[in-house]
Amino acid sequence: MKLPVIKQLSKFIAENDQDYVIETIETLEAITEVPSLKDEELDVIGELLSNMYGALEVNKMIREDGLDEKKALNAFMQRVLGSIDK
Repeated sequence: MKLPVIKQLSKFIAENDQDYVIETIETLEAITEVPSLKDEELDVIGELLSNMYGALEVNKMIREDGLDEKKALNAFMQRVLGSIDK
């Protein structure tokens, strides 16, 4: 996950609509079913997917919890880092 990418996607969601990102996620997940994809290609798709899911989560924290963008991004990254440490 890359925080700058999540931040950019979060801004995109705020300016547009989260449905664009959700549909992109569905498309990328469908592409992962192609049997001829190389591991490197799957890794790139996986990185994109994790950033998109992260942006959706950050957007949810902003929208539902009333956090500002910086606090939402920090809270999200703390959760991610906490789950890695376990």
